[in-house]
Amino acid sequence: MEDLNLNQDEDQEMYEHFRFEVDKGQGLLRIDKFLMSRIENASRSKIQAAASAGNILVNNERVRSSYKVKPMDVISIVMDQPLREIELISEDIPLEVCYEDSDLIIINKPAGMVVHPAYGNYTGTLVNALIYHFNKSKGKKTGNSAGPYLVHRIDKNTSGLIIVAKNEVAQAKLQQQFAAHSIERKYIALVWGDVKNETGTVTGNIGRSLSNRKVFRVFIDGDRGKHAVTHYKVIERFGYVTKVECQLETGRTHQIRVHLRYIGYPLFNDETYGGARILRGTTFSKYKQFVENCFKICPRQALHAQTLGFIHPTTNENLRFESNLSPDFAELLEKWRHYAIHKLSEEK
Repeated sequence: MEDLNLNQDEDQEMYEHFRFEVDKGQGLLRIDKFLMSRIENASRSKIQAAASAGNILVNNERVRSSYKVKPMDVISIVMDQPLREIELISEDIPLEVCYEDSDLIIINKPAGMVVHPAYGNYTGTLVNALIYHFNKSKGKKTGNSAGPYLVHRIDKNTSGLIIVAKNEVAQAKLQQQFAAHSIERKYIALVWGDVKNETGTVTGNIGRSLSNRKVFRVFIDGDRGKHAVTHYKVIERFGYVTKVECQLETGRTHQIRVHLRYIGYPLFNDETYGGARILRGTTFSKYKQFVENCFKICPRQALHAQTLGFIHPTTNENLRFESNLSPDFAELLEKWRHYAIHKLSEEK
């Protein structure tokens, strides 16, 4: 009865792109009702919030939720990825809150914390902590509903800034900015090797490895993977390792980790992508011990989400936040800094 073409684009942001081509026999129907029947677990309020945020297009024009679908319309929508149907438990977990108002909250997430509950991590996540935080804040201005409404995520073992919406309209408007790549996101990374160029851009589709579905890789040819762009610049050189700043143009899963490994500079102590062993330096046992001590100081990939800039979904104010490096990352950099100074003095 209908001929639909559905494309879904899942990446590090917590949203999906849907596209529908309506068949010739479709009768007039409100677009919110039409989409409810086509998108699994999509509530009417979610779809209406997406429309209010300008995230529903028909034939490349924004429409209201009351728009009547017509035969041959081409519909596209950006919506959040619904969490799996699991019980969300409130947990009293300390949070470093960088900013909070009635529409959103900015958290400086510690390394080791998973963003949302999933298989193997049903408790101890940022979502569990936020549910407790919002419940505790009842009576204050916390928005129209408890939330949390996720917009994007960062890896478990990456520290740094993450934004979470408190209502569906704020979520939809922030998702629109992520989809348009207008969010400013800068990361600090420590990578193996003396990076050749002061600045550079890595462009390459990222998708799941064909041999190991748990890891991602760059695909140069064909239609595999999703378009991904990472800009980088050198901040500080330590000889065998380099501190770099990475700015995301897109936000694919593991993007920085995969792109930097692809150009020959895997993240320091990134076990998944080959950085958890000595890749540069001497064969002396003293140096090996030094690196092992560095691995112990920062027992995860050396990556921190330092900067987050966006337009406030309600006030339209330009907001920009920066966070200090986590203590383990800061100590790691200081240790390499002292090593580089000592090594340079020996060479003189």
